[in-house]
Amino acid sequence: QVQLVESGGGLVQPGGSLRLSCAASGSIFSIYAMGWYRQAPGKQRELVAGITSGGMTNYADSVKGRFTISRDNAKNTVYLQMNSLKPEDTAVYYCKADGTSRGYWGQGTQVTVSS
Repeated sequence: QVQLVESGGGLVQPGGSLRLSCAASGSIFSIYAMGWYRQAPGKQRELVAGITSGGMTNYADSVKGRFTISRDNAKNTVYLQMNSLKPEDTAVYYCKADGTSRGYWGQGTQVTVSS
């Protein structure tokens, strides 16, 4: 089992920044990739950014150049630095860990971009 705890969400004005954190514990040796997803009201959950154990990253087109995913292996933590936030970035953000046998989800953290 893998446990994921997200933090760092909140209310920010358009153009502002936030950094989300996702701390993993448990059977972390089984994790080969992690990612951030988001789900806005009435919309499907979508991939925002992902990072493999080797450090390869990928991003949704809508966040390229604004968001950066990174990981600190010593802390078993993945980060999502979000800059130049827009109202359309408002959503619940979820951390996901892909394990060798299944995926694991965090509880989600709310990000609201509004003036």
